[in-house]
Amino acid sequence: MHANFDLIELLPMTLPTFDEIVIPNDQTEARREHLARFVELVGNAYPSKFERSALSGNEDTISNLKAFAPVADAAKEMADVRATLEPGARPPAEIKDRLNETLKTLGTVRIAGRIATPIRGNFVHLTDGREKLQIYAKKGQFTLARNDGEADREAESAWEAWQILDHGDLVGVEGYLFVTNTGEVSVHVERLYFLSKALSPMPDKMHGIEDAEIKQRQRYLDLIASSLKVADADDGLSTRETFEVRAKAISSLRRFLEDHGYIEVETPMLTAKATGAAAKPFKTHHNALDIDLYARIAPELYLKRLLVGGFEKVYELNRNFRNEGISYKHNPEFTMLEFYCAYMDVNGMMDFCEEMIRQSVLNATGGLTVKYERNVIDFGKFRRIRMRDAVGNKAAEHNDAELLEVFENEVEHTLVEPTFIIDYPKSISPLSKASPTNPQIAERFELFINGMEVANGFSELNDPREQYERFRDQAEARERGDDEAMVLDEDYVRALSYGMPPAAGIGIGIDRLVMLLTNKHSIRDVILFPHMRPERRQEESEEGETE
Repeated sequence: MHANFDLIELLPMTLPTFDEIVIPNDQTEARREHLARFVELVGNAYPSKFERSALSGNEDTISNLKAFAPVADAAKEMADVRATLEPGARPPAEIKDRLNETLKTLGTVRIAGRIATPIRGNFVHLTDGREKLQIYAKKGQFTLARNDGEADREAESAWEAWQILDHGDLVGVEGYLFVTNTGEVSVHVERLYFLSKALSPMPDKMHGIEDAEIKQRQRYLDLIASSLKVADADDGLSTRETFEVRAKAISSLRRFLEDHGYIEVETPMLTAKATGAAAKPFKTHHNALDIDLYARIAPELYLKRLLVGGFEKVYELNRNFRNEGISYKHNPEFTMLEFYCAYMDVNGMMDFCEEMIRQSVLNATGGLTVKYERNVIDFGKFRRIRMRDAVGNKAAEHNDAELLEVFENEVEHTLVEPTFIIDYPKSISPLSKASPTNPQIAERFELFINGMEVANGFSELNDPREQYERFRDQAEARERGDDEAMVLDEDYVRALSYGMPPAAGIGIGIDRLVMLLTNKHSIRDVILFPHMRPERRQEESEEGETE
């Protein structure tokens, strides 16, 4: 007992209290009171499950139910009727009654969701995060289910429960579908289930969350706000829709690769050497092995080891980590698609990349043109421009490193339409094969769209001795102070000595591609949980202000 007491005494000194995390105010206090009453009414206020019906042929999420043909047809017919009526006029009773007979024959429906607005009267909408559906509860016509196996609470207690439901609470309802007098397809509640309490108040339904930092730091709240907000044609994609586009794009890329014979593989996230790209790594330590390890900056050298081993087409959709600056197009943790194809060269890879991205854009957005900021980007057309031609007259005035700086500062931001920049200097391309017609040029390309690098690919260097010499040049650069130069990977050189087929490879920045497809201007807006500085508690912030 004494030991436990000591622990309890110590905890408040080391951990924030619940009230320091969920800050009490008038709204949260009222919600806590409502929760206490629900515990009395239903027993367990946080039940383990709720079984939804399957009228739609699948589980009846609100989205599935609204898309179900009989429901969708009824909603469309009523919408068409309402469009012909004068403001305030109600649809003809005979149409409503006919639709209600059809809907009621579907049987009992059981749906669940978040209460989308404060309850006033008998009607409220539920949302499943994508769609909303209205429910109707009439005093005396529904019961309240208990969550502890006991008999339902009768009508009087059920109505009390309805009145103390808060905006944001999660509930389930059982009942039947019908069309209201105003023509909206709804669920007539016959049984109400309490599923979870929202102790914190919901965002404003008109404005959502306007603070970008809160949206990124509390993505769960951003997604809730997105689902509750009243739709506005000028808002663009909601947060939920943005990440659905992301999922569709990634799914399309995977499907395209697999349809062309590529095999998905997994390579180490922690590596003994930070190789495969020019970047600063994150470093950690493995206690059991007593060795330093690095969060990978790229999976490239592992994937090419697999080419040596006989995998002719491999890909990895991976997370990379680079301990560098943060900007609108840089995040320390980011998603990259890398894939390699034996017996293909840089030109074949450009053709393949163009076709794959075009198909992904079409599948994710429904078309080949997207609006980004003030530009309309046409993914139906990809240009190819040599590096020296892009730089123009300045090319002869600079060495390779300076040439790249001129390109990055003066040309890159002008490349709006999808553009492959080709023929990079070999000296800044340590893993790519030299052109057979010009040994100073690498068979390499980068794809730029709206001023952002989206992809980087090349014919892979497979001569082990030349690769060793390129690594040695990089090591010399590190000794001169370039801490982003590559380190020698002895095992990779050894792997090449067994023979790697001629091959081409590419890395595609998924986050940047999704930015373009969703018209988002910060990489943090397309990453569900971006890295941010730790949040300071309120009292710490106040202390800092007084110092």
